[in-house]
Amino acid sequence: MAKVTYDFSGNVALVTGAASGMGLATAQAFAAAGAKTVLSDVNEAALKKAVDEIRAKGQEATGIVCDVSEDGQVKSLVEGAVETYGRLDAAFNNAGIVTHMVDLDKMSEEEYDRVLAINLKGVWSAMRYELRQMRKQGSGAIVNCSSLAGLVGAARRSQYSAAKHGMLGMTKSVAMEVAAEGIRVNAVCPGTIETPLVDRMGRENDLDIPLVIDSVPIKRLGRMDEISDAVLWLCSSGSTYVIGQPIAVDGGHTIQ
Repeated sequence: MAKVTYDFSGNVALVTGAASGMGLATAQAFAAAGAKTVLSDVNEAALKKAVDEIRAKGQEATGIVCDVSEDGQVKSLVEGAVETYGRLDAAFNNAGIVTHMVDLDKMSEEEYDRVLAINLKGVWSAMRYELRQMRKQGSGAIVNCSSLAGLVGAARRSQYSAAKHGMLGMTKSVAMEVAAEGIRVNAVCPGTIETPLVDRMGRENDLDIPLVIDSVPIKRLGRMDEISDAVLWLCSSGSTYVIGQPIAVDGGHTIQ
């Protein structure tokens, strides 16, 4: 089957959590499709490496270090992207964390607050500043990275599931606010994807990968390019009537 390709020439794309995993794959895909791509991550060394690799291919990219739990840093990130490239056409709000499994009654307030600050408030901050620019332009597309844990429960990850469910509610609400202004807001809900994070979780016995594979109808983990493909589609002219949707990219997990 032929690979779907996109042309984002003349467009500016922003990706948070872009130094590894799904964020990196999506930033690379935007850049390969011709977009001027702004990568952001809290890990400065990994971010520089990611940007250098994209530039080595003759593609346009810049990196801005940002902790999305800090609203002021997010403001500087989006303003920096616009100052560098003059506009903002697409954003993938991907930055997030997963903590070790823990029962709710044994969870610390500090852990709960940290997960919500990054996984939910960070997306709120990102959209707040992205939308200010997109409203000036009268166009744009935002994709938020939720999870299958935003669609179903996730035992012993209640703080993570709460953040991802909340993100979907926010995505739908904001999509209603801005749809008539030429701005589309949607979300992807990845299943278990082959990323460095998932690999680490498997090695640390925080995720039973063989059990996950057996439980998914497609009988394999997802690939990072399967997430980037969904994000680029949601930011492309191929999805202009798709508004406020949680797109499950999970190998069939949530249809069971």
